[in-house]
Amino acid sequence: MAEQHTPRSLIVSLYGAYGRPSEGTPMPVAALIRLLATVGVDAPSVRSSVSRLKRRGLLLARRTPDGSAGYALSDDARRLLEDGDRRIYARTEPSLSDGWVLAVFSVPEQERHKRHLLRSRLGRLGFGTAAPGVWIAPARHYEETRNALERLGLSSYVDFFRGDHLGYAATAEAVARWWDLPAIARLHEEFLAGYEPVLAARRKDPGTAEDAYRDYLLALDSWRRLPYADPVLPAGLLPEGWPGRRSAEVFAELHALLWERGAEHVRTVEKDL
Repeated sequence: MAEQHTPRSLIVSLYGAYGRPSEGTPMPVAALIRLLATVGVDAPSVRSSVSRLKRRGLLLARRTPDGSAGYALSDDARRLLEDGDRRIYARTEPSLSDGWVLAVFSVPEQERHKRHLLRSRLGRLGFGTAAPGVWIAPARHYEETRNALERLGLSSYVDFFRGDHLGYAATAEAVARWWDLPAIARLHEEFLAGYEPVLAARRKDPGTAEDAYRDYLLALDSWRRLPYADPVLPAGLLPEGWPGRRSAEVFAELHALLWERGAEHVRTVEKDL
């Protein structure tokens, strides 16, 4: 299992992909263990990771209809996954006319640990640094950022502004200062190196439902970090040959090819318990 595929991350990806039935039925613990064994996670790691997610208020212990032990998503976890869906599965092309959102924050020195938390969270939401204490992102990320900072109790330290970049430097030059574009490009290239061969193989041979489930869960677990590391900027602001569009296309095709067949495998595992 690749280093980035931690047990806790894979559990979140599993619930995001297959653990959100409209009726809120919990996923049985036995099913979690079997499904995660397919991607190399042993039972003790599943149990300890589920316990951590439960302590964080993301999973709730619930009984399944047949009385067995299971875990369901909390309301907070569902909202987090819904926010994530808008990035992970987005297919609309960004436009420069959409504008920018600025997050300007000030944290008292005696609470500097919250300053670090703010910086970390804004970075994980795809913001770049325009100046000390001034962070910038495409305007479409405003609602999700607002929700995230409210959940963390950080909203009182931040003011948001929306607008256009008017210079003096060309916007493409400014963007290259605000974000580490080479580092983001490397993330896309790593994803392509890992999953273009998977896509090529599945085009030729769809494999079993279990194969589809395994390949899709690992692809999703790798992909879902990228739309946060990458703010997804308009093409005219990016270097020539930018790999982000291709990596998004690869994930979208993997989703189209594998997700539904993976769901068949999940249903089979739950039915066979």
